[in-house]
Amino acid sequence: MSQFNIEEEIEDIAGGEFERTPVPESKLKSWKSFLGMYAGEHAAGTEFVIGPLFLTTGVSAFDLIIGLLLGNLLAVLSWRFLAAEIAVKNRLTLYYQLEKICGKKLVVGYNLANGILFCFLAGAMITVSATAVGIPFDMPMPKLTDTLPNGITWILIVLAIGAVISIIAARGYDMVSKAANWMSPVIVLGFLICGIVALNQLGVSSFSDFWNIWGEGSEPFPGQIKYTFWHVMIWSWFANGAMHIGMSDLSVFRFAKKASSGWTTAAGMYVGHYMAWIAACLMYAVYLKSPEAQAIVSSGGAPSVAPGPMAYNTIGIFGILVVVLAGWTTANPTIYRAGLAFQAIMPKTSTFWVTIIAGTIATIAGLFPAFAMQLLDFVALYGFILAPVGAVIVFEHFFAKKYGVIKNYAEQANIRFNKSVLLAWALSFGIFYFISVQFGVFLSFVTLPAWLLCGVLFLIFSKYFHLS
Repeated sequence: MSQFNIEEEIEDIAGGEFERTPVPESKLKSWKSFLGMYAGEHAAGTEFVIGPLFLTTGVSAFDLIIGLLLGNLLAVLSWRFLAAEIAVKNRLTLYYQLEKICGKKLVVGYNLANGILFCFLAGAMITVSATAVGIPFDMPMPKLTDTLPNGITWILIVLAIGAVISIIAARGYDMVSKAANWMSPVIVLGFLICGIVALNQLGVSSFSDFWNIWGEGSEPFPGQIKYTFWHVMIWSWFANGAMHIGMSDLSVFRFAKKASSGWTTAAGMYVGHYMAWIAACLMYAVYLKSPEAQAIVSSGGAPSVAPGPMAYNTIGIFGILVVVLAGWTTANPTIYRAGLAFQAIMPKTSTFWVTIIAGTIATIAGLFPAFAMQLLDFVALYGFILAPVGAVIVFEHFFAKKYGVIKNYAEQANIRFNKSVLLAWALSFGIFYFISVQFGVFLSFVTLPAWLLCGVLFLIFSKYFHLS
């Protein structure tokens, strides 16, 4: 699910420049430069939590397996025909493209939202690593319904992990990004081995045995909603909505020779968001058969979704190592990215200190298991907030000329605040968030309508305000 160090990695290849100019022809990369990045980045710490959480929603075999297959295909198509297509035409970062359209003041607001959400995601990954580090200390694991820290051991371990990750992110990111490149194959291998061993532990000897792990589905665990085919397909489509329809990966694909490089995201979707999610789900299925989990279920509770114990139960010490690496290699670049977002707001503050600030926020978030235990809901909210911003770029790119809208209006008019953008986002967000809360509509179901409305309203407001 996570890919937040791809941009830094590819910028390192290209020399770390062109933040405010189009990428020149001499620095363009072939599709091979993107394939390994996406495959590795989407088999990360989040996958250890997302896979098991699907099982807690009572999903059926068909809904999970086919829903993920199609949802991830829609994500790949979004990357290929929207993000990659626009990226190779303009070859600009998301932030500079937004600045041209929205103005500098609005981009600051976007960076603030981006930075805070990155911190919360990093906090969830610190939680993931803590469940592995806590095993030798016999630490009580957070329950699925836990919100607050469950003891002093948990607090101390989270604080220690958060401090280490924050300091490394602040002082040694180049080394970390290179190390993450080497660790990614180990993590992918770990997921694959976990899935194979879990199948053996579950006594699976045929496809029908595999299918029957989920069967016709079941009632969701306490605190979870029932997932259908549509929940799985739409959620998996927009799990990285901020990256594809939200246009964050303009910053990545601006280095691509051709828009066809967008197809390489399939490696991430089907290695990480398919194989890894299902492998993690199988590990949880093994745990649910244990006497401990059965006792919790019998009492009406919800067994813990703690990646550390699940991986340890499946492949031993190597499982603990994989979980720690997966959480660490996701949290570290995510904190770094949050620091960069905050630095855009506080440009006079050093990169070191804004990254420490981001790491502190992430560590505090990691103390609260809810961010990890409710990761499905958080990821849906993340995409819902940020994806509509991408609609502004998409609709301007494809429809500005047809409807007589001035492209890059903030730059052309030399303004710092384009009210058309803010009004379009605020109305689309407000209307559909109200519908979700008031009528209990699954948030991912309204992400696409909010995205479309934002794009349409942007064109309407731009036409009106630009001519008035």
